[in-house]
Amino acid sequence: MLLIRSIVRPDKKGVVLAELSKAGFHAATVVDVVGRGKQKGIKMGSMVYDEIPKTLIMIAIEDKDKDTVIGTILKGARTGDKGAFGDGKIFVSQVEDVYTISSGLKGL
Repeated sequence: MLLIRSIVRPDKKGVVLAELSKAGFHAATVVDVVGRGKQKGIKMGSMVYDEIPKTLIMIAIEDKDKDTVIGTILKGARTGDKGAFGDGKIFVSQVEDVYTISSGLKGL
């Protein structure tokens, strides 16, 4: 199993979630976050904004679905045809175990 954590622009949240759902991946955890990337924030005039609003979308999947989910997120989160700085990142991590709290059952 894998945990996919994608950090996307807040205005892309709905698009990414809709695309994931259309691809059959309905379960996700969504959190509004702030952060900065390699650019160290945004400078506008004399003001520097180093805490940029983003959205964190987390989804646990089977290993076999990795390419589909990543492709779906890239498609929904990318700005324009070539993308732009600040479009976000996707992190992929192994998950040792998953349990459903209500039933106590192991697995997705």
